[in-house]
Amino acid sequence: MEDKQLTGTYRTEDFGSAGSRRLLRSGRIPAVIYGKNEPVHLSLDTKEFTSKLKHFSESSLLTIKLGSKKHSVLMKGFQENVMYAKILHVDFFEVTSGSTLRTHVALILQGNPAGARLGGVLDQVTHDIEIECLPKDLPASIVIDVSSLGLNESIHVSALTIPAGVKVLTPGDATVASVKSIKEVVVAPEATETTVIATPAAEAKEAKDTKKD
Repeated sequence: MEDKQLTGTYRTEDFGSAGSRRLLRSGRIPAVIYGKNEPVHLSLDTKEFTSKLKHFSESSLLTIKLGSKKHSVLMKGFQENVMYAKILHVDFFEVTSGSTLRTHVALILQGNPAGARLGGVLDQVTHDIEIECLPKDLPASIVIDVSSLGLNESIHVSALTIPAGVKVLTPGDATVASVKSIKEVVVAPEATETTVIATPAAEAKEAKDTKKD
């Protein structure tokens, strides 16, 4: 089971860019928890956060421990220096127990489609859907069995098996995945015909040459 808990330290001052740079140099990442109350400013250990980041998604319910208090949050995004693969800042949204939340959950395809065995190719069109639910009902992901998907067939959002307590906000007619047929079409080169149109001058020359013969 992935560790979904982070340990943070409160930030009470030095919130500017200079302060953020000092935090980053000391091995910590500045972060903010937004919610119904005032934003909570904190810092996270860089090594801990980066090692656990691969297990986090927009639908991962995380716990941030700040002193004796624990915050249930969703990670809403982070700033990154791509060139140096360095996280610069993280934003969290606090989840209140008993209050409905709205977020996106990943769709995971599972199985080898029947249509793929006939030469088709599986194409995942939609990788996540928007949902609404209570924090206790939030799924980490929704797994879809595509084993029975035939050639030139599709699965739509309306056909998904959704966990109890979860309301889907994405339109039901949205395509999740399909198996497309790929046919190699060989086009034979068209035969070209050359048509010579005789002009009056050419006809006169041809008649003159005939008399000489």
